Amino acid sequence: MKQKKYILASFFLLLSTAFWAQPKISFKSDVVNMGEIIFQQPKAVEFRLTNTGTAPLQLSSVKPSCGCTSVEWPNSAIAPGQSATITAIYDAQLLGYFQKELEVRSNASKEPSYLTLQGRVVTTTNDVEGNFPVEMGDIRLSTDSITFKDVNRGDRPEIHFYVLNNTRRNIKPELMHLPSYYTATYHPEMLAGGRVGRITLRLNSDQMKSYGTSESLVFLSLHPGEKVSKTNKIHLSATLLPNFRNLSETELKTAPLVVLSAENVDFTDRGGKKKVTKTIILGNAGERDLHINSIQLEGRAINIHVSNRIIKPGKRVKLKVTLLAEHVRANDPDPQILLVTNDPTHPQVNILVKK
Repeated sequence: MKQKKYILASFFLLLSTAFWAQPKISFKSDVVNMGEIIFQQPKAVEFRLTNTGTAPLQLSSVKPSCGCTSVEWPNSAIAPGQSATITAIYDAQLLGYFQKELEVRSNASKEPSYLTLQGRVVTTTNDVEGNFPVEMGDIRLSTDSITFKDVNRGDRPEIHFYVLNNTRRNIKPELMHLPSYYTATYHPEMLAGGRVGRITLRLNSDQMKSYGTSESLVFLSLHPGEKVSKTNKIHLSATLLPNFRNLSETELKTAPLVVLSAENVDFTDRGGKKKVTKTIILGNAGERDLHINSIQLEGRAINIHVSNRIIKPGKRVKLKVTLLAEHVRANDPDPQILLVTNDPTHPQVNILVKK
């Protein structure tokens, strides 16, 4: 009889514990002032939240009060004591003061929580050089170097950068010598004096011919017929990798697996030799053939030779790296070797060359 009472008491204890276990959402701050934002230059702000309850917290929706604000929020459950971030991005399409709300619903309460972002959209700020560090004649840019990292074939990522027209006349920004796999759009197409314009670059990766990193120089013209010069160049870089999203579970489990004997090659102690060669062993620990789709390196001081670009399961090949001392420049950074493979876990392999 005592045993039955003990079991019954334990059952009700567990039941009451489960009943009283509740998530609780707590924000570090529910109001954030974003300060001054440049016109048509979207800006992000983060709201930090913590689950201060005793059960997992699940956000069900985060709705902004208008289409001028987009949001990113965690879809997975937040364990007790853990924190997460809600990111709001204000598009800055209207000048003047603004105050927008986010409605946050979760399993912590039937009633929503509300977050507020506020600030002021202006045509120029006191920190012009900080927002537009690149001076290009009569205009300033937010950047003159744009990099698309780790793009899988088929992706079409976009990057925005911004132009500040420091003149009193209208200009018409346009990128010259743009490779065919990029598309540029301009908003607005005609940029008035003292205003900020946005240039959106889209990378159409399907049109790129080869894997690896492709670099190019383009030039920003402000008027039709403007010539190319050293003062208006912009550097573009994109690294294309294979697309593994459509692989089945079986294909992933039996995929090739690249193994390296070393992740760097050290030529710092050359002993006065003009030419030094060192070897890295590339192995395949997977169950399918490993393909080295691309080999790239930086600088003319390094030569590379690989005995075979297709490595059978369980096999190894030699990657020979040769340094030509006569082409080494003291101020040049250490070069890197980039290998692009069909290994889903290591689609790109970087080998540092220390000279």
